[in-house]
Parts: sequence; structure tokens; C-alpha cells
Amino acid sequence: MRAVVYDRYGQPDVLRVEDVPLPSPAAGQMRVKVAATSVNLSDWEGLRGSPAYARIGGLRHPAHRTLGSDIAGVVEEVGQGVTRFRPGDEVYGDNLAMMGGFAEYALASESAMAHKPAGLTFAEASTIPQAGAIALRGTQSAVVAGSRVLINGAGGGSGTFAIQLAKRLGAHVTGVDNAAKQAFMRSVGADDVVDYRRDDFTRTTQPYDVILDLVATRSVFAYRRALAPGGTYRCVGGSVGALLRVVTVGWAVSRLTGRSMGVLLVNEGRAQFEPLAELCVAGDVSIHIDRTFGLDEVPTALAHVGEGRALGKVVVVSS
Repeated sequence: MRAVVYDRYGQPDVLRVEDVPLPSPAAGQMRVKVAATSVNLSDWEGLRGSPAYARIGGLRHPAHRTLGSDIAGVVEEVGQGVTRFRPGDEVYGDNLAMMGGFAEYALASESAMAHKPAGLTFAEASTIPQAGAIALRGTQSAVVAGSRVLINGAGGGSGTFAIQLAKRLGAHVTGVDNAAKQAFMRSVGADDVVDYRRDDFTRTTQPYDVILDLVATRSVFAYRRALAPGGTYRCVGGSVGALLRVVTVGWAVSRLTGRSMGVLLVNEGRAQFEPLAELCVAGDVSIHIDRTFGLDEVPTALAHVGEGRALGKVVVVSS
């Protein structure tokens, strides 16, 4: 089968397409004929090996030769003990533990996958698992009607879903991203938009009740300044230093100021993303695919996302 592989961390030019052996599923696994795999920021981080947490399991060399976790396709073969799926089933899921989506076939854990809704194409389904789980988790507990919500990194995959989910809950939403994404964020539903290269969103006269930070880089005290009393700040992704500061200094700031500051924790499995898929099928939340690429174009697809140019999601199709 054809697969996009790499043997060392680096820029997109370290990727290449090779013919590799067709994998056989072990117990609890299945082989999926991949139809589409969406690109996440975690793929870009895994390519570069940066931030440092992207090297977990592979300090010197990548733990997986083929990137791509959010896959959608058709089950071809199941391993021993697999009971929820059988050959021919259309599936999708976040295969983060095994990766391998940028290929014609991928091994996937049964626990990571769900049956694809008939109302979604393979490309559409592939956009949901990781980005959707983050957006759901980041908005479902703290956002209520009338909340002032800020989403940093709102023009990408998770941010696009998060804007729509927060608006459904009755929030006033501010989206933060680069200048090229301002109009797009408004089209998705953002009430206000901020170009982070021109304006400092942490300096505001109207603090936010909820801040969902998808690209944490600032100090805890800057985020605290932008947070209203009793407000909630959660980050997912960003520099290691920023995340460590949120875990350590943020804990102390939370206790002293009555503002909740922490890292967003998202569990694995279909329960984390299926509710968003149902909203998409019903037409209550829209899926925005910026561009699709073929396997030979995976380096370009990763750069498009990693360099902050994607409006919503980018998808790689295997045929």
C-alpha cells in the first residue's frame, strides 16, 4: 500500500510516499481502508517534534512513521475480540494512539472508532473526532446564555466548531486569529474578532467569562487580566512553558482570585465526538472544509495547517 512516511523530525520536506507492507490487525484492532483523514495541529507538531510533548514515545525519532489520526473509511478486516464492527462497516474516529491515517490503509483501535453517520461524507466525518471533542469539552461545562466567550485560535478546526457551539448556548463570542481569518470567523458566527498580531486580546475593558485557548503562549497573569471574576480559562495546545505555567502558577492564581485556570482535559473515545456529529447531521452545526489534498500533497496540507493558513479544516483523501 502507499503511505506517507518520515523517519526524523523536521519540516514537510522530510515526508515521502512509499510502498509499505499491508498491516494485519492484532487483537482489538481493525484494518480500515482510509477514505479521508483530516489534518490536525497535532500532526504538524508530530512532524516537527515540537513542542516537546510531541516527542512522547519517540524522543529521538517519531514513534509512528505515518501521521494522521482523524480517519474515516471502511473496515476491511477485524482482529480477534472486535465485536462492534465487521468488514464493510463505514467508520470514523480519532486514532491518536496508533496514527497512520495518511495512507491507503490504517490499523485502528476498536475503542477509538464509531460508525459513520450516513448523513456525512467520509471527508466531513474525518473533520469531527479530535477537533469536535476539544470544542465540545471546551464549551459544554462553563458556557451559558449571556456568557462572554473568547476563543483564541478560533479560525481553525476546533475553533470553528467552538464558535458555533458557544453561539448555540447563547454566548457572545469573540474569535482571535490572524488577519486573514477575520471575515471567516464572523461568517461562522463570531460576534467580535481580534487580530492577535495587531491587538492584545488580554487587555480588554470587558473581561470574558470563558476563555478557550487553543494556542496558549501568554503568561498566566495576562490571561487572568482578561478573565472576569468567577470566570473559567482552559487551554489545550501551545508552548510547553505556557502549559506548565497554567498547571503550576495557574493553580495558585485560581485559589487566590476565584477564577478557574487550567488545562482542558479531553477523554478518548466515540462518546467525546458523536454528539457533535449528530448536530452536524441535523444541520445545527456546519462543517467547514477549506481544502482537500491527495496523499502526494500531504506535505503541503500539513504546512497549510501548521502555518495558520487553514480556514476551518483541511482533509487528505486517499484516492
